[in-house]
Amino acid sequence: MREKQIEQKLVRAVKNMGGIAPKLVSPGFDGMPDRIVLLPGGHIGFVEVKAPGEKPRPLQLARHGLLRRIGFKVYVLDDEQQIGGILDEIRTT
Repeated sequence: MREKQIEQKLVRAVKNMGGIAPKLVSPGFDGMPDRIVLLPGGHIGFVEVKAPGEKPRPLQLARHGLLRRIGFKVYVLDDEQQIGGILDEIRTT
């Protein structure tokens, strides 16, 4: 399965939960996660989508670390089977 397909499944799953998952574009601040997941009740998480078995680049890892240090949840998604668990964790935090 390709990265784009996994990303589309994530967006659909978020929509089915009543949320949105806009593409995160941050000009001048490369390495940010692909999607910001916003769920009802004010729940938020960042998701980096990768093709199966792929890992984030060093700059992406640095941005993930920065987001985590300031209190945000960041997830790396490389398998559609992870979507439910990630969304459940975002929803309950």
